[in-house]
Amino acid sequence: MPGQLKEVRNRIGSVQSTQQITKAMKMVSAAKLRRAQDAIIQMRPYAKKLQELLSNIVSSSEGGSEMTLAAERTVEKVLLIVVTSDRGLCGAFNANLIKLAKATIAEKYADQNKKGNVTIWSIGKKGYEHFVKHKYNTEATYKDIFQNLTFENVQVCAQAAIHSFRSKQVDAVEIIYSEFKNAGTQRFVVERFLPIPKVAGKKGGNRADFIFEPAKEQLVAELMPRILNTQLYKVILDSNASEHGARMTAMDKATENANEMLRALKISYNRARQAAITTELTEIVSGAAALQG
Repeated sequence: MPGQLKEVRNRIGSVQSTQQITKAMKMVSAAKLRRAQDAIIQMRPYAKKLQELLSNIVSSSEGGSEMTLAAERTVEKVLLIVVTSDRGLCGAFNANLIKLAKATIAEKYADQNKKGNVTIWSIGKKGYEHFVKHKYNTEATYKDIFQNLTFENVQVCAQAAIHSFRSKQVDAVEIIYSEFKNAGTQRFVVERFLPIPKVAGKKGGNRADFIFEPAKEQLVAELMPRILNTQLYKVILDSNASEHGARMTAMDKATENANEMLRALKISYNRARQAAITTELTEIVSGAAALQG
């Protein structure tokens, strides 16, 4: 019985130590989430307006050399930019993104994948480790972006994707990431990056009529890459905020589960202690009765 009590005490101590860690991680994630949430909330209206502007320009244009980034062509080679996190302990966050990436390949690009024409650029170590382990055609060039998350570092990745599309190394670029809603909710999405999507709407729907100054070719050639840089940066900020929200929620649940385990262990410990006391009392009474007899 003393051995059983010691084992329960050890388990209680272990759970309490784990609970302290999960509480600390929850507080750290909450602090990081506030900063990340502020960044994406400030960025989102700006990025949305730029995306609308870009889509309207593409939709209202008749084509030409300046529209190479919007040129639709037969998709033989595909680039997927999959944005996961560097660290775990954030619930099913990374698992859902990886699952979505695999489903996208299976449903949309199965033929290209069989030919080895699907390339994955992993942003975040967790995605990279998974895709390497499962023999996907993946690159590590941009996996460490979250270690130094700046617009300049994201721009390098965006420009590399643009160059791959322009030079026809790939025919389509899609981004798989988590869109931040709130601390407890993320939306996992597949978003086309290149070719630039046109405005979705009815036939003959509203298209913005722009007056270009300076020349349209010059302006669009300068504008398109800059807007695409901003779009990818917005995606990375979204994913960063989603990660911290997911981790904060996961650590909160872990702390609650630790409380429940502690309650159950303390009840078990008290029962075992009462049983030990009862046994000792029984032995004392039996000994006293034997002496009197």
